[in-house]
Amino acid sequence: MDGKIRVATLNLWCRHGDWAKRRSVLRECFRALQADLVMLQETVVDGNGDQVREVFGDDCHVIHQGRRTADGVGCSLVSRWQPTRVDELDLLVTERVEARDFPGRSTAAEFATELGPVLFVNHKPNWQVGYERERELQALEVARWIERLVGEREDLHVVLGGDFDARPESASVRFLTGRQSLGDVSVNYQDVWEFARPGESGHTFTLENPLIVVEADWARIPPRRIDYLMVRCDDRGPTLRIHSANRFADQPIEGVFATDHFGVTADLGPVD
Repeated sequence: MDGKIRVATLNLWCRHGDWAKRRSVLRECFRALQADLVMLQETVVDGNGDQVREVFGDDCHVIHQGRRTADGVGCSLVSRWQPTRVDELDLLVTERVEARDFPGRSTAAEFATELGPVLFVNHKPNWQVGYERERELQALEVARWIERLVGEREDLHVVLGGDFDARPESASVRFLTGRQSLGDVSVNYQDVWEFARPGESGHTFTLENPLIVVEADWARIPPRRIDYLMVRCDDRGPTLRIHSANRFADQPIEGVFATDHFGVTADLGPVD
């Protein structure tokens, strides 16, 4: 895309359900999307293979989170550029997080893009519905960490995203989008969906997807928007122009949904 890059996030839902059929649908979704930078959650790397490579092949750069669960589950990044640096942050913020089989890390990778250097941050806090305190602490930790990584660099753009397992009105998301402070910290990231599609629900975890009901047993909660892409702001707003925001992998192909989440994608360009 002329003067723009395309970014995306999607939870792959490990190898649950009919993985062979889902893998084919995922391949088609990403082939059609042609994203430059992709953040993935719940990817599996184990003795049976590399789930990300099964979908994307070898013609890309893949970065796997270092800490993973005992069965190989964690997060991953996919890029058409080789990273210039990679960092990880521990998110084991309370004893009850440490007691769960939870990877407990966020991953940040810097890439030299057409828009200048971009720090692409894949954030995956706790998923349990009653763990908003942990998600608040994890959001606070990742925000402080990003500021340390950015330092005094005015040229570095930051795209933060992932499966936050929190609705827009939750404290952790309100903090990241500048609506409130947490602890002694205040930041502002522009939610791409809110900017490009104001007033639209944009649900990414919804009963429209039968995998939620049939396979994942999440029928007891209402539809939610819990997957995000955000651009870090300077004093006036996001440092990259948000041209569009869309869901993807939100329709079945031959009756098969790609995963239990719908993905989010955005086209970003320079600020004029």
